[in-house]
Amino acid sequence: MSDPLGGPDETLWREAAAILDANWTGTHTVPSRTLYPHQWSWDAAFISIGLAHVAPDRAWRDLRSLFTAQWPDGRVPHIVFDPDVTERDYFPGPTFWRAGGDAEAGAARPPRLSSGIVQPPVHALAAWLTYQRAPDETAAAELRWLYPRLVAQQEYLATARDVGGAGLSALVHPWESGLDNSPAWDEALAAVPVDLAVLRRYSRRDTQVVASAHRPTDEDYARYLTIASAYRDGGYRDADLADRHPFLVECPGFNALRGAAELALARIAEVVGANPAPHRARAAAVTAALLDRLLDPDSGMFHVRDLRTGRRNPARCVNGLLPLVLPDLPVTRVESLVAALTSPRFGIGDRMPVPSYDRSAGDFDPFRYWRGPVWFNINWLLWRGLRTHRHQALAERLRGALLDLVRRSGCYEYFHPQTGAGIGSPAFSWTAALTLDLLATPDAVG
Repeated sequence: MSDPLGGPDETLWREAAAILDANWTGTHTVPSRTLYPHQWSWDAAFISIGLAHVAPDRAWRDLRSLFTAQWPDGRVPHIVFDPDVTERDYFPGPTFWRAGGDAEAGAARPPRLSSGIVQPPVHALAAWLTYQRAPDETAAAELRWLYPRLVAQQEYLATARDVGGAGLSALVHPWESGLDNSPAWDEALAAVPVDLAVLRRYSRRDTQVVASAHRPTDEDYARYLTIASAYRDGGYRDADLADRHPFLVECPGFNALRGAAELALARIAEVVGANPAPHRARAAAVTAALLDRLLDPDSGMFHVRDLRTGRRNPARCVNGLLPLVLPDLPVTRVESLVAALTSPRFGIGDRMPVPSYDRSAGDFDPFRYWRGPVWFNINWLLWRGLRTHRHQALAERLRGALLDLVRRSGCYEYFHPQTGAGIGSPAFSWTAALTLDLLATPDAVG
């Protein structure tokens, strides 16, 4: 599929497409060649959205590659490991997770080597958008293959992970949110013992490639390994999490995307001959549960709830803005989220998109991963939410800020929230993919 643009954006289009070409392995697309040599779950979804514009066959192959690693219980792992990548090239790798391959008899393990945790379920939305780009019989066949697998993913999250019993999915690890070291987790993580000795048993690959000041701290990482080990050593069971697991939170961003997935499944259901009504009902139930459990009327945002204490974390983090993607959010709540987006805390500037954390917070860090920097995928989701709620002028302002960012700095993993300088891995796939989508669909709504 050729570049649909002319003029100054033609170069940007070709550069973004070239990144996706360079990160294609022949079976799937890696997030980047410098730090992420396997397939990541929500990366694959965002990547497919961009590939739909330039190589739809590869978009479907990325989604198929991911879902062939789906577990029997419906979970889609956050990493699917490439067996041709050596263990030393990424940590924690398959030896740490011990999921798949030589699994013990009777265990509900996946057919391929993977991690045992999940990531936000943006895959149904990605499948629907990919279909919309070329709604032919080939794409319809791909939807028919994916639909039952997407339904199983949603069923797993709605049942096995409803630890709080109120209709929201609980996360068992910060990595499941995609916002690894966000301040949203600080209070829940503080209750997890720190054992820095665990890092002496392993070697962090990330800080060998990227500046340590840009990544989660060693204390954070030690806690991450403690939590992951606890879930792994419990056999990845979900039935008794409330009794034994050290980290359990309800995340507004994750659950908003779960609700959006149900709405995408309703559209997919109409194509494949299934009943869309249950999907719409589940989306409405997720929206209601978010409003009931995670909304803070004082801040006007949604906040993470720690299921161990019942307390909502007061930190204003970007995942608290993501319910904007839900079309049936009440108007008053939409307006409070838009007010937060345009406030000094998150304000969409003329040249800068939304940061990952409240700019006015005392511990705001413009360099350290999810504690301040700008992330392209989150801003793309907010752009879609603004268009969904007919805030078209603000949506176009955000789109312009995002495209200006990659024109100036390139397709980095994330960006400095004040200067716009690229941080983390260069030639990052989801940034390139979503740049293509922004360039191709400037005026589309919904």
